[in-house]
Formats: sequence, structure tokens, C-alpha cells
Amino acid sequence: MKINDSSSIKKPAATSVAPAQAGAGRAADKAGAVSAGSDNVRLSSQAKALSSTSTGGVFDAKKVEEIKAAIAGGQFQVDAGKIADGLIDSVKDMIQKRK
Repeated sequence: MKINDSSSIKKPAATSVAPAQAGAGRAADKAGAVSAGSDNVRLSSQAKALSSTSTGGVFDAKKVEEIKAAIAGGQFQVDAGKIADGLIDSVKDMIQKRK
């Protein structure tokens, strides 16, 4: 038995998305359902909570620029012990979540 035998590999049938979209667009135009500014989006309470916490200072642009400058100048030093401690803490958290 050959591992790379291409005759045993089934290839998916080609599909086309454009005709279905064009047909749906024409049907919506005929019904008068398509108009500018008529789309509505509702966020769940969970999405709202995530949105409000995501801008809480997780990304510090000034710090990133300082690190970029240090790397470019050859002055950036990696603390291997700190990285190892962080990895170990992450693994411990993952193990506890599985239990």
C-alpha cells in the first residue's frame, strides 16, 4: 500500500457561491427588503461584558514601542526564569480547569 497514493484521496466537488448570492440579492431587491442603514445588531450581555473588559489596558502601546526600540538597539534581554515560571503557572491553571 502506498502512503502517497493520490487515487485513494477523495476530492470535494467544486462549489460556487456567487450564483446563490446573486439570486438572494435579486429576491431581496424585489421584496424591497434591502435599503441602506436598515441592518440591526444586538449584542448579548456576555458580548457586552467582554467588550467592556477588552479595553481595560491590556495593550500598552508605549510599552510595546519601548520593547521594539530595545530589540532594534540590541539592548533587550530575555529573562528565561520569568518565562519558565509563567509557562508553569499557565500549565497549572490548565490542569486545574480540567479537573
